[in-house]
Amino acid sequence: MGILQTEHDFTLPMGYVDEAGTLHRDGKMRLATAADEILPMKDPRVQNNPAYLTVILLSRVVTSLGSLKMVNPRIIEGLFAGDFAYLQEMYTRINQNGSNVIKTVCPKCEHKFDVEVQSLGE
Repeated sequence: MGILQTEHDFTLPMGYVDEAGTLHRDGKMRLATAADEILPMKDPRVQNNPAYLTVILLSRVVTSLGSLKMVNPRIIEGLFAGDFAYLQEMYTRINQNGSNVIKTVCPKCEHKFDVEVQSLGE
């Protein structure tokens, strides 16, 4: 039995540009907890606009982005749409069935490697 990977590295396709003009692309996202999905429902911004749930959720599970000290809803709001969609897809992928990575071995050379598989019918 393998160790559960609870944090996953990512590189944003475009990157977040902060007030100083610094580009931040590399980050980490952790697996979501039940609290991550339940507590934002109490947030008035989510109650006023249910679409805001994703902003709050991502701000809770993205643990680092470049050299930023912290990731908050304002940072997530400032992402380019393509990067926001990228993080949404990653969130869904890692929280559905873990990372969907299968450890495998080449039958000829016995080299060990990971293969990422996609879910069908989603």
